[in-house]
Amino acid sequence: MITIEVPTRTRRSLVPITDQVQRAVEELGLDEGAVLVYSPHTTCAVTINEGADPDVRGDISRFLGRLVPRDEPDFRHAEGNSDAHVLVTLVGPSELVPVRRGELALGRWQTLFLTEFDGPRPRRLWITALR
Repeated sequence: MITIEVPTRTRRSLVPITDQVQRAVEELGLDEGAVLVYSPHTTCAVTINEGADPDVRGDISRFLGRLVPRDEPDFRHAEGNSDAHVLVTLVGPSELVPVRRGELALGRWQTLFLTEFDGPRPRRLWITALR
């Protein structure tokens, strides 16, 4: 297993991590199989979506903010970040990505993202090869 560090700069953001995960695949020596990208945090997640147009990231972030507002009156969690916990439940803590000939087998427009919901924070992701 390899750990990668991903700093975040804002409370909510989608941070591209494809290049870091590709380097981890190379370090793991994985030629064929899959790689699991997992967040051990309860307020940030991992997802795959379009990376070519930065407006997509903004659209996702804005929509999720409307879907789960930070100031929801029914939240009881005392730390003030219940929205982040709910959003991680919706997005999910991990992605499983196929690897072919040593390369992440992503679609033409796909990018891996760490989705931050309670930043800014230093984050880490665990990368594991499945052969």
